[in-house]
Amino acid sequence: MTFEIAVTFRIAVPFSIEGIAFQRMDRTLIICKPDAVERGLVGEILGRFERKGLKLAAAELRVLDEETLARHYAEHQGKPFYNDLVAFMSRGPVLVAVVEGVSETWRVARQMIGATDPLAADPGTIRGDLGNQFTENLIHGSDSGESAEREIAIFFPDLSRG
Repeated sequence: MTFEIAVTFRIAVPFSIEGIAFQRMDRTLIICKPDAVERGLVGEILGRFERKGLKLAAAELRVLDEETLARHYAEHQGKPFYNDLVAFMSRGPVLVAVVEGVSETWRVARQMIGATDPLAADPGTIRGDLGNQFTENLIHGSDSGESAEREIAIFFPDLSRG
């Protein structure tokens, strides 16, 4: 007689068992913006993260509403570009995703994404290779560990550590 047992657990802090060290997975938020979805680049973008060794922890295709965008872009409210940003980000579906890695995942993702202006982004980065407009630059990535935690809580509250 054989038994199969499935065990699911979440590692919250580094620990070790009998000399084997385990490290908490670090997460960050990425959003493939409407232009990336419209141009059919989501698979290419996600593939780059996977080839780098990051894992997809959650993903959902959705159209963002103004309330969610107001929470996400709170620091930009009142700035001259805010209304155009909200209009762009809500014009069609986006892919909101959480990627995870061993350490400073937000930093790895930001390096892969490249400069905000695709024309200034280095070749080899997502924006440098695939982007062509400053205002529609394909992808958002959290800009710090704290931002990643805040943004993940907005879009995937069940994955939030807080």
